[in-house]
Amino acid sequence: MKKTFQILFIFLFAVINAQNTANRFFYELTYKPNKDSAKLEKEMMALDIDQNKSVYQSYELIGLDSLANVMVTESLKTGNMADVNRIGGKKQSKFLHRIFKTHPVQEIVYNDQILMDYYSYRENPNLIWKISDEKQKIGAYNTQKATTDFGGRKWTAWFTTEIPFQDGPYKFYGLPGLIVKIEDDGKNYSWELKGNRKIDHIKDTLYMEGFIKQSGLSSSKEIPKEKFLEKYEQYKKDPLASMRQLLSQLPAGVDLPDNSITEKMREAEKKMKEELAKNNNSIEIQEKINKRK
Repeated sequence: MKKTFQILFIFLFAVINAQNTANRFFYELTYKPNKDSAKLEKEMMALDIDQNKSVYQSYELIGLDSLANVMVTESLKTGNMADVNRIGGKKQSKFLHRIFKTHPVQEIVYNDQILMDYYSYRENPNLIWKISDEKQKIGAYNTQKATTDFGGRKWTAWFTTEIPFQDGPYKFYGLPGLIVKIEDDGKNYSWELKGNRKIDHIKDTLYMEGFIKQSGLSSSKEIPKEKFLEKYEQYKKDPLASMRQLLSQLPAGVDLPDNSITEKMREAEKKMKEELAKNNNSIEIQEKINKRK
């Protein structure tokens, strides 16, 4: 009887453990950040999938968040200020958004950071796919062609039924298998599957997002998509507006040590505006207000 209980316990543990694990699919994103330039850039993205949901995000963002977790933990243990140069020396992600899908997908949740604040919106992309008989081998997978219109662009996808997840990078989903490659007809954005591995579980909230929220330095709001687009447009025009608002709330009689902070803010704002102006080729272009990548 004791042996039977041991076998049952091992079986239940294996089942629970299997349910908690997830698959991480790595997509190389090749994109054109500036619509007036032919220059292409690349970034590795990750799509984490388990039985119930998926999360799409930058793999660079995952790495930076993990490093920030280590640094803050070390700082709290030792009482010493963290060496911010450790993060400054790492490649910074150009994509701060995270996209959540609950299976079966009825809607997606898009979460993004604008300066210190986090915003999210819900959306049903309502993707209508046209599946072709055309097939080709991409990497190790036998794939089939499908096309759709989304975000003001025409997209061609190649999916495989060898991986039974009806999902894909960014907001794409709904084909009878995992999307291995997808790109728009102008080759502004192209994702291609490069590998996968098991992970323990999907993180709904990144460490730094939770840490910043707990500190009270930022807010987190779910708003309609149109409001998000308006907020991002305002951010592009005045990137440090919220920072100036925080400084204006300092108690009366508190003086900044010198003018260097104001001067540094001006320099930072100039660089931010220049960078935002260069990144003018959003993934989705159908709205009058351009969306953030």
